Amino acid sequence: MAGFWRSYQALMAKRPWTVQIVTAGSLVGVGDVISQQLIEQRGLTNHSVKRTAKMMSIGFCFVGPVVGGWYKLLDRLVTGGTKRAALKKMLIDQVCFAPCFLAAFLGISGTLNGLTGEENVAKLKRDYMDALISNYYLWPAVQIANFYFIPLHHRLAVVQVVAVVWNSYLSWKANKV
Repeated sequence: MAGFWRSYQALMAKRPWTVQIVTAGSLVGVGDVISQQLIEQRGLTNHSVKRTAKMMSIGFCFVGPVVGGWYKLLDRLVTGGTKRAALKKMLIDQVCFAPCFLAAFLGISGTLNGLTGEENVAKLKRDYMDALISNYYLWPAVQIANFYFIPLHHRLAVVQVVAVVWNSYLSWKANKV
């Protein structure tokens, strides 16, 4: 495990953006696999590889770049590594970013699942508030710790490791008929 961590650190030093995007896409995919196998109990024969690929593409093309960019912007908006700065970052993250990000994530997944605009809006109306409230149970505490203890270049990876559980929930929510 120590060797894996050293390799990861070396890659992060050379290509932080690429590693963050690959990490995000991979862990969104892991979240979908967990969703299909543990939450939905589909079994391996009924596992939708196509759905996992769609979820991974959201991770690679949306989650990784957007969240990685957001953390860079947030570090410019609120400087310092104090507890007060971490609290400010968490509040901005949860009040400004999380609601928009969640709506976009659910909308993108609905589009990739072939929903029409009208169906996508209906699904957002049905699922958004429940997902946002669930977000507030998990993420404020995680983000305070993340902003206070974790260096910027590791924040997306830390969030994505915690987010395996969250991604499982979002995958289930996004793909629930």
